[in-house]
Amino acid sequence: MEVRVRYAKVGKVRFLSHRDLARILERAVRRAGLPVAYSQGFSPRARLHFGLALSTGYESLAEYLDIDLVEPDEGGTASALPAAEEVADLLQPCLPPGVVTTASTSIEAGTPALQDAVTSCTWEFLLDPADHDRATANAARLLAAEELPIDLVRKSKQVREDLRPLLLSLDVDRTPECSRLTVELGTKPRSVRPAELLAAMELPEHPRRVVRTHQWIQSDGERREPIELAAPSPHASERAS
Repeated sequence: MEVRVRYAKVGKVRFLSHRDLARILERAVRRAGLPVAYSQGFSPRARLHFGLALSTGYESLAEYLDIDLVEPDEGGTASALPAAEEVADLLQPCLPPGVVTTASTSIEAGTPALQDAVTSCTWEFLLDPADHDRATANAARLLAAEELPIDLVRKSKQVREDLRPLLLSLDVDRTPECSRLTVELGTKPRSVRPAELLAAMELPEHPRRVVRTHQWIQSDGERREPIELAAPSPHASERAS
């Protein structure tokens, strides 16, 4: 059985790298006693499949992990195969503050890997109020442009890409405390990093907060999330201390 888990990464754990978080999740799977499948070979590893990497320093309300579970051998010491919907709750006590599981469900064999299936992500940037006018003006400039050539560094090489086809939506609004930028960025054929968008908008490299709020896939001709929540989790929406 393959189980997909949705979780949030908020608060101080945002400073953990993608690789560090992967190790934490692998340990959590073992500590929770889940009957995870292992790879073959000299150094077997738990068969965990991660989605798009989240850059260090950013938070997220919509991260995903696929886990391959197997029926334990008769007479073995492994735990019984749990219901897919229980996996998120089993993992939570084994995770550090700020990593919050919000849902889990089984997925069919042959379901595309998350890194291949996700076509876009929605991001929320909280900016200083003083940046609101510049963000509004530059958002209008980007949306009106037919091309947005920018210089990117990929695999230690500088390449020039057109940002405009990957800029799917862009909105700026003001709150009493800050200016909020909400943007949907495509991930195919290459993903755009939030820092690259900020540079294109001539905004500070380090805003108050950057949160990935959604990841989107295409299913039966419709855009949806890999796991859709019935209602926002109150735990995931609060910043962990």
